[in-house]
Amino acid sequence: VQLQAFGGGLVQPGGSLRLSCAASGGIFTSNDMGWYRQAQGKQRELVAGITSGGATNYADSVKGRFIISRDNAKNTAHLQMNSLKPEDTAVYYCSVDQPTARGPHRYWGQGTLVTVSS
Repeated sequence: VQLQAFGGGLVQPGGSLRLSCAASGGIFTSNDMGWYRQAQGKQRELVAGITSGGATNYADSVKGRFIISRDNAKNTAHLQMNSLKPEDTAVYYCSVDQPTARGPHRYWGQGTLVTVSS
């Protein structure tokens, strides 16, 4: 059972990054999933989510700049981040809500650091 987020790095303000989340071991990105971030000293917050049916939602702070998507054939999901701002600096995590006999279980990836700085 594994959920791995990658693609973070250092980018200048106004730049773009594409994060990826790879699932394996019985976890499927075709379920409800989300991208969260946690900045230093702050609580983890939802950045973008996508339901099993494909409906998406975004935090107000990233609307129009970030796009969540997934490739079920490859069991991966992505977060395209454009027009990045210094306040987007955070560790980004992906999550999958996997159905179980006892109800949905949320799996978390290990996080990938995004730093927006000149």
